[in-house]
Amino acid sequence: MKYAIIEDGGKQYKAVEGSIIEIDHYQSDIGEQVDLDRVLLLVNGEEVVVGKPLINGAKVETTVVGQIKGPKIVVFKYKPKIRYRVKSGHRQRYTQLRIDSIVMETGGKNGA
Repeated sequence: MKYAIIEDGGKQYKAVEGSIIEIDHYQSDIGEQVDLDRVLLLVNGEEVVVGKPLINGAKVETTVVGQIKGPKIVVFKYKPKIRYRVKSGHRQRYTQLRIDSIVMETGGKNGA
């Protein structure tokens, strides 16, 4: 099984070829190609390459398949006896990416 651990926006994701991951919102259109080059770990069967902290020459090629919103979060602030009540909400926006391929260019093994 071939997969990679990538970093984007301070979060880490497991990228398996053919799967779909949800990352923080990107300003990109559906069908647009996005390359993620912050690869921390690359596994190809029995071969494991660990970056220090990143792997030079490795990247994950993805395609944007959707722009979605997460669940509604309700924030309610309340202070008793002084009539203070504030209700607000939030919906985080995400970008869905389909993992097309995991590429390891020759020449670079571990990053420095």
